[in-house]
Amino acid sequence: MTFSVLILGGTNEGRLLAKQLASDARYQTLLSYAGRTASLHTPDTPFRVGGFGGAEGLALFLREHTFDAVVDTTHPFAARISANAVAATERTGTPLIRLTRPSWHALPGDYWTEVATMEAAADALGPRARRVFLTVGRQEIAAFLRAPQHDYLVRAVDPFDTGLPRARVLAARGPFTLEAERKLLRDERIELLVSKNSGTELTYAKLLAARELGIPVAMVQRPHVPAARESASLADVLAWLHTLHGPSLGGSPAQEPPAST
Repeated sequence: MTFSVLILGGTNEGRLLAKQLASDARYQTLLSYAGRTASLHTPDTPFRVGGFGGAEGLALFLREHTFDAVVDTTHPFAARISANAVAATERTGTPLIRLTRPSWHALPGDYWTEVATMEAAADALGPRARRVFLTVGRQEIAAFLRAPQHDYLVRAVDPFDTGLPRARVLAARGPFTLEAERKLLRDERIELLVSKNSGTELTYAKLLAARELGIPVAMVQRPHVPAARESASLADVLAWLHTLHGPSLGGSPAQEPPAST
């Protein structure tokens, strides 16, 4: 009997987990995407695209498809779906684990201003017009309408209308090399960088380049999400799933393992 796992995706880790579980006959997986980008990087494993209709809709989906476990591998800033996952799994009694990347931390040579919101990041840019590199995602761009005086270079997976009077969109998908990021910051004469604290190695090179060039960074901290069992590695998530399933094909699932600390 297979063990059915719903993976809430949107990150590279979600694709990697789905691919690894697909090679294990004990598991049946479904990788779910919110579908906010047109150029979706689709996996070779079963997937769906779209929302669930809030916590109630997700709970109904879990019941209808009889999932045995849920793994939240969404972006650290996807607070709504993470909150919905906690609520839905509590209602259905479905085991949940959240894969949480470690946050970035400022190192010697970094000039970071840590802020709690996108609006605070916009305010931190100051009143004088400056050349700003925004790497925050299209969902958060509206917060910078309060600071229209700056020249913005906005990097996003898909081109879109920012609504900002002095902005250009650079459509690109990571990973990005240090050499390329250094060249971009120099060629564009960037004076300030705005970033979400996503914690992924795929986009850390921009912070290395900013450190080298002495460019200040407005670092937006992660939003609060309801508490859930968490893990910082795919290996730990796999171990948790293996414990839930049991040691052999067709075996009875073991008792749910204790929460990680």
